Amino acid sequence: MYARGTKAPSSRPIGQGSIARGHGQAAAATVSVDLSTRGGATSVVREAIDAVGRIDFLVNNVGAGDPDGLSLGGFLDVDDEQWQAVFDLNLFSAVRSTRAALPSIRERRGSIVDISSINARVPAGSPVGYAEAKAALNQLGKRLSNRCAHPPGDGRAPPQGSHLHRAEARR
Repeated sequence: MYARGTKAPSSRPIGQGSIARGHGQAAAATVSVDLSTRGGATSVVREAIDAVGRIDFLVNNVGAGDPDGLSLGGFLDVDDEQWQAVFDLNLFSAVRSTRAALPSIRERRGSIVDISSINARVPAGSPVGYAEAKAALNQLGKRLSNRCAHPPGDGRAPPQGSHLHRAEARR
């Protein structure tokens, strides 16, 4: 999490659970949480806002999972638990973190970056569920950019192909 308008000192690395300070203001905070859980994804945002006062940028950069617990087998070889675990970590962590951070990001006119994977388009070689979760993450980013880049009523044209924007603008 990063707050724009402040600078972290370059001589001191930011470590787990620390806050970097520069020019008398908090600039960045790191928090150790389990992002595959609802509580972890929302608490990281809450703790970052408590530490630095706002969020300007969110980078959703979670990927993969426990390699010992994931099957590379076929569709019929994988149970619901793997699907749920892979989606919780690779998709729902971003959904929950984004939902929690979005009010601050919109207020500050900040940005969200979702780090995905080539496996979203080419699922070969990845655990069952991973490519599907990353494809869903790509769609989440498109939905958010269509909705948040030009909110209804702001006087600008919606992004091309933005059916969500047009539907909300008619309400």
